[in-house]
Amino acid sequence: MEKPPLDELSDDTFWTSETNVRTFAYDFYSAYFIGYNSGVTWGRYMWGQPIGVTPGIENATSLNDDYAPYTPTEFTRIVPASGFGWSFTNVRKANLFIKKVEDMPVGETMSEEAKQHWIGVGRFFRAMAYHYLVNRFGDVPWYDAVLDENDAVQLYKPRDSRVFVMDKMLEDLKFAAENVRLTDGTAKQSVNKDVVLAYMSRIMLYEGTWQKYHFANNSKANEYLEAAKWSSNELIASGRYSLGDYRAVFTSLDLSTNPEVILFRQYVSGILTHSVMSWNNRELQTGASKDLIDSYLADDGLPIHLSSQYQGDHGMANVLANRDPRMSETFVPELRLLGEVGNSSSSGYSSHKFLNESLKDALEATSSLNQTDAPVIRFGEVLLNYAEACAELDNITNDDLNKSINKLRKRPGVNLPDLELVGSQSAVEGGQVFDDPERDPTVSPIIWEIRRERRVELVFEGFRWDDLRRWKKAEYVDTETNPDINRGAYIKKSEHPNLSDGVILEMDKNVTEGYITPSVSAASARRFTDPKVYLYPLPQDQIVLYKEQGGVDLAQNPGW
Repeated sequence: MEKPPLDELSDDTFWTSETNVRTFAYDFYSAYFIGYNSGVTWGRYMWGQPIGVTPGIENATSLNDDYAPYTPTEFTRIVPASGFGWSFTNVRKANLFIKKVEDMPVGETMSEEAKQHWIGVGRFFRAMAYHYLVNRFGDVPWYDAVLDENDAVQLYKPRDSRVFVMDKMLEDLKFAAENVRLTDGTAKQSVNKDVVLAYMSRIMLYEGTWQKYHFANNSKANEYLEAAKWSSNELIASGRYSLGDYRAVFTSLDLSTNPEVILFRQYVSGILTHSVMSWNNRELQTGASKDLIDSYLADDGLPIHLSSQYQGDHGMANVLANRDPRMSETFVPELRLLGEVGNSSSSGYSSHKFLNESLKDALEATSSLNQTDAPVIRFGEVLLNYAEACAELDNITNDDLNKSINKLRKRPGVNLPDLELVGSQSAVEGGQVFDDPERDPTVSPIIWEIRRERRVELVFEGFRWDDLRRWKKAEYVDTETNPDINRGAYIKKSEHPNLSDGVILEMDKNVTEGYITPSVSAASARRFTDPKVYLYPLPQDQIVLYKEQGGVDLAQNPGW
């Protein structure tokens, strides 16, 4: 009568084996490793919509300067009544996981090494949960224990400072990097030391640059940037990863042996599928902005405004001629214009970065039946994180460039000239110093080039808006002060007899030659006028709840 029932789970019967612990850990994966998501949503990819934006053709186009949508996404303007991401569910789940593993006795089913590994996994996911919250709201209450549901003092305590929370997150990530196994579970589909290091490089780079550019807190900025540099370098020095074909990372039916992929999500026809590939091939696209197109280097390693190789932008053949080969790997070689094709683009420029060409006419390439695997985190990003951390620490060297940016440039099929440093100036292979005339004058030449490399390498992977936020560069997305983000391809209407009347050039229906202007309505102009948008507002119901239940003034974010 005292034996627990065999057909029911409880704390006494579940937390008894490493297999069960691993099963519990898998529940975090759906929150943080979504890949291409499933059904008719896209995860971070293609649009990389800001958190809280409902997916849809018009309103999910990312709030950044890479896209030229018909209706630019607006900044959040009104404090939401509820929701909006203020949730500590995954923090509680991580704390519960850590506590249960800590309480498991060491014995035949759980060694001390295994306990430290799984505690590390739990602390990794706690850091992931807090990265989401800090990214979104800044200061948040820190919890490292499971709370009693009736403990109003702790449940509704004031927010801790961003730095305090980030220091705790760094402790978690360091512990995980030291204790999580190098190999565990299915290769490239389970959390291991390399996954921890890769995310550590991403999170610490984000926070290091945030501290530098938003708060001028150079001490903390340098501490976090050093952590980003260290974790990136651990992966680089390990020799476990290398770069192959650029597009294969995004179009493969099997990423299990891809040397660049650190973690991926597997898709299987009839079990789990997505729609990124079909959208990338068959649907109306929100096209790339002229601003993005112009950011690609010429194949001599120089910006287009300095290169004799640049052929201009009249016609897609000229746009792609003598450019960074990743451009051809990202964009189709012809313009797709409204009225001429069903899968037209708002700017004329269409992407095929995520399209498996061998499957484009197959049933699996339609609707939400796509089965290509999704990279969740990859070595290419780690190389970029390393280079940027070095540059932001102001101690980058040519050796650093050679082990990071120039590896990306020497990727098979790319083979661009190396980026070099001559003194404090950027140069191309051979020591030719250059300074992009389009460079933001507040950004150093070498950081400008590293940011360009990041934009190009990670394009349409959902990073751009967060990058602009952490650099404090939201003004780049202002459609009035940066008109090239509301421009597309240059065309002559006389060469396109089937062109829709809806395609407007130069903001004027009567213009017959010029750049496509996707958005012509003054009401759709997106202005950056208030720095409050760098953080999201706390939902109103939480402010009321904290006051009523805990007597705490949950201060709203500045400006909201």
